[in-house]
Amino acid sequence: MFARLGCLFVLVPLVELAVLIQVGRWIGVVPTIAIVAVTGVVGAWLARREGVRTLVTVQNEMAAGRLPGGAMMDGAAIVVGGALLLTPGVLSDLVGFALLIPPTRSVLKRWARRRLEAGIRSGRTRVTFIHGHPHPPGEAGPPMDEDDPDGDRPPRPGEIVQ
Repeated sequence: MFARLGCLFVLVPLVELAVLIQVGRWIGVVPTIAIVAVTGVVGAWLARREGVRTLVTVQNEMAAGRLPGGAMMDGAAIVVGGALLLTPGVLSDLVGFALLIPPTRSVLKRWARRRLEAGIRSGRTRVTFIHGHPHPPGEAGPPMDEDDPDGDRPPRPGEIVQ
């Protein structure tokens, strides 16, 4: 785990820096800086566009009573892709655009899903479900209005507490 994090936070930025220096030597400093700036702006615009589209999909899926699993994976990919595009670097820009463009994102989603499923089957990955409602569906919970017998309802704004 620490080796992977070390690679992510040390080696990847060093490789990005080396690639930026090499690109700067090939095309010059000003064009290299322009490329980094343009990919950041275009990436932010694309991330916003795809994020709004994904949010609408999540809302439509939930309104239809379906779990928006695929749309949630899209949302995670868009967040990561947008962050990578805002990070200066050629390699991070390539991966960021791959996560923001729907055709390549779907390929990466399928890969991530297969890897997650294999991890769950092998026991390397555990999934914990947390149910947000304290009572099983169909079972009434404690009263939430004035006839609260336990008195554990918080006071409303302006209510006099005795």
